[in-house]
Amino acid sequence: MRNRRKLVACAFLLAGFHIAVLFAGFFAPYGYAAQDRELPFTPPTRVHFMDSQGHFHIRPFIYGWQSDASVSGSLQVDFTRYYPVRFFVQGTPHKVAGLFVSREHLFGVDEPGRIFILGTDAFGRDQFSRFLYGGQVSLLAGLLAAGLSVMFGVLIGAIAGFYGGWIDEGLMRSGELFLALPWLYLLFAVRAAMPLHVSQSQIFLLLVSVMGLIGWARPARLVRGVVLSAKERYFVLAARGFGASDAYLLRRHVLPQASGVALTQITLLIPQYVLAEVTLTFLGLGVSEPMPSWGSLLSSLQQYYVLSTYWWMFLPAVILIPLFLTYYLAADALQEHWKPVSL
Repeated sequence: MRNRRKLVACAFLLAGFHIAVLFAGFFAPYGYAAQDRELPFTPPTRVHFMDSQGHFHIRPFIYGWQSDASVSGSLQVDFTRYYPVRFFVQGTPHKVAGLFVSREHLFGVDEPGRIFILGTDAFGRDQFSRFLYGGQVSLLAGLLAAGLSVMFGVLIGAIAGFYGGWIDEGLMRSGELFLALPWLYLLFAVRAAMPLHVSQSQIFLLLVSVMGLIGWARPARLVRGVVLSAKERYFVLAARGFGASDAYLLRRHVLPQASGVALTQITLLIPQYVLAEVTLTFLGLGVSEPMPSWGSLLSSLQQYYVLSTYWWMFLPAVILIPLFLTYYLAADALQEHWKPVSL
């Protein structure tokens, strides 16, 4: 029961995070490319309920910003102007899940006020909005690559474990080769060999394809072990005795035993592939501007003055830590849940 509660809690948290990313235009107050050149590197906006005179406000509000006359290019809070935080407001048009256009946003403030939950970058772009939009690229890359790896892993592992012999030997030796490959460096080499003028969609598909195609070996070995055990069970032998074909046995009796392993492997591989995409984009080998990605949000940290001065530029990386931990906790809960079935 405790493991089930952990699994439900992880599923609830992951579902909420993915929904926020999928409907980024609704949850983000601004567009990912919207710039405010007068507010570069603005720290995260503090939301208040108590004003400077000590009066309590039921509706949360923020203060405006003004230039600091004592320090050139610096900003300070303007306590003479405050803007209530409103919910379900009209703002910048955006596409809802890529289907239709809407102007509805979850929250916002009246102009000329600006609310920056995670601060802004060098161009005055809202980091929170860019984080949500960037998740559509990074998370999609992780989901697609993990699905591709596990799909090939299940197929190859099932064939190797079910038929055995030289087929098993050849496929498993190939798997060892793929396990030994430094796949991150392989991604570097493939991306560096491509022409400079390549569309963003082609770069994205290339990254997903390479990550998915070279990551099948570990799921294949695990699925093979399950299939080796499942094909010797009495109900499988009985079905074979009644004349069931190999395809029928695999589809109806053997592969369902490996479903827990496949689901656990997908949950484990998603954060690994998301981190790979973030790393490549951070190094300038992934998708580039204006398409947002979690890696592009962190790329400004390569500059020392940003690294040492603007602490809020680390916040996107900090948010990724509990996300990855939730994935790993979900994988652990899935492994415990499927353990009686997968043995």
